[in-house]
Amino acid sequence: VQLQASGGGLVQAGGSLRLSCVASGNIFSINVMSWFRQAPGKQRELVADITSTSNTNYADSVKGRFTISRDNAKNTVYLQMNDLKSEDTAIYYCKAWIASFQRPNVPTGYWGQGTLVTVSS
Repeated sequence: VQLQASGGGLVQAGGSLRLSCVASGNIFSINVMSWFRQAPGKQRELVADITSTSNTNYADSVKGRFTISRDNAKNTVYLQMNDLKSEDTAIYYCKAWIASFQRPNVPTGYWGQGTLVTVSS
């Protein structure tokens, strides 16, 4: 199983970016899909997650500005980021809990490689 994240870049404060993360490989089902971020010198933190039935959860710092969504047919999770602030600068990682065909009742957590978001003030 692989997760491929994309969509990061340099944006001015107040701007928007949309991140994508595609899962591929031996996939029977995908449960929770999440976005985390890690800023320089800080611990990795949860930004948002979404269940297979599209229930969502957000960090307080991004509520009202970020929207997580998923396309189950494409095994893809998105993060729409609006009104970006300098404090949103970080490497963004996707994570997905995926069950394989061999072990359909035992999901395993997989990480994407990260995509850098830089917000200039």
